[in-house]
Amino acid sequence: MIRLHKPRLRQLRVVAVATTGLLVASALVAPESNAQTVPQAAPAPALTNTIPGVDEIVSSPNLRQIANVPKVAPLDATNSDIAFQGKYAFAGNYNGFVIYDISRPSAPTVKARVLCPGSQNDISVHGDLLFLSTDSSRSDDSCNSTTQGADVKGSWEGIKVFDIKDKANPRYIKSVETACGSHTHTLVPGKDRKAVYLYVSSYSPRAEFPDCQPPHDSISIVKVPLKKPTDAAVIAAPNLFPDGGFPGSETGSATTGCHDITVYPAKDLAAGACMGDGILLDIKNREAPRVINRVRDEVNFAFWHSATFNNAGTKVIFTDELGGGGAATCNETVGPNRGADAIYDISGRGNARKMTFRSYYKIPRANADTENCVAHNGSLIPVIGKDIMVQAWYQGGISVWDFTDSAKPKEIAFWERGPLSADRPVGGGTWSAYYYNGHIYSNDMVKGLDVLELNDWRTWTAKLTRYQELNVQTQPSYLGW
Repeated sequence: MIRLHKPRLRQLRVVAVATTGLLVASALVAPESNAQTVPQAAPAPALTNTIPGVDEIVSSPNLRQIANVPKVAPLDATNSDIAFQGKYAFAGNYNGFVIYDISRPSAPTVKARVLCPGSQNDISVHGDLLFLSTDSSRSDDSCNSTTQGADVKGSWEGIKVFDIKDKANPRYIKSVETACGSHTHTLVPGKDRKAVYLYVSSYSPRAEFPDCQPPHDSISIVKVPLKKPTDAAVIAAPNLFPDGGFPGSETGSATTGCHDITVYPAKDLAAGACMGDGILLDIKNREAPRVINRVRDEVNFAFWHSATFNNAGTKVIFTDELGGGGAATCNETVGPNRGADAIYDISGRGNARKMTFRSYYKIPRANADTENCVAHNGSLIPVIGKDIMVQAWYQGGISVWDFTDSAKPKEIAFWERGPLSADRPVGGGTWSAYYYNGHIYSNDMVKGLDVLELNDWRTWTAKLTRYQELNVQTQPSYLGW
């Protein structure tokens, strides 16, 4: 059990924002588009100047840690995303993936460790299949591959498929190469239930990369027949930006692909976070998604990273990964509106739907200048009648926040570790923080799997919802009113 510690007060040092990880803006000028520009938001309250000591754990009284499973070799590289099925959690790692038995959330056990290097190893599951994204150029598609330059035609990046019927012994059964690799992928169930689709997001083309040519304004769609998954193949590469994406600026990344897509299959809707653009898509035809609305934030957003819908499908949250996840951006220098979430209301019907900016949300605590901190992966908590989500902020920890009022989001719970170093920048923190069947699971890049328990009267109805399978970017619907 982790006890609540009183934070130590310390003078916050003010330094310039690191720019490590930001993509170089393109000098190309794109044609005019119908993308909406976000107005400047009103200033938010000042950050709380409380910073815990190295490895010190602090939290609100309603959120506590109940378990931690440290990383071990050979899966001691950076931890990444998480997927869930029944009593199992599947956690990505740059060196492969781990399958945890979470039938007792307070005492998870390791069912299997699979060594298969290839960042980021973004992960999803469906039935007896597990999918991994490889976005680092490799010598071949095997789990014994080595690093090889993307300028070599024979190099490989893309999707790997595993059979996980035997959770203790996953089997690698198929690979699918995709243009520019697969930074992330989103599982989309087919309407006939005979296949699933993977919407593969990738970016950063270069003329010298034979398999990643500019302008790369598309995603790759991989179709996986469920009865014969070894027939998985790319069946389409729709161009989402035929008139060109955001051309880039001093503060924002040019759009040369998408970073992540969240789909809401029950509503035939998807939201794409595409570097310099946020898009809304109609996915009624799974093989031909259509962009129906597009927004930009040329004031505060640097890199459109990911998206989350509310349960009603009337709001969408986009995150800005300012600094590429490697910079200290949760401080007074950066302020409350950069490296934050942006909340949009969705209005209209059909092709007339559009997104309207309402407000920003960022954790209300200052981090040390040695801590990488920015908005990252989170999930909706299935609370009836309210819009509440849990979210990872790297070394900013975990935040639970309410956006029922789009214009006035507020934090209702938090948990975080202190910096990994008090003297120099050291990367780490929680990559993904997701709610699944009564608990919050966090894949910390350095510290391993954390399990947390949320006890709050505002979220108790979430315990009424149980999922058999959860890939967070394949957003499920739950009972509401």
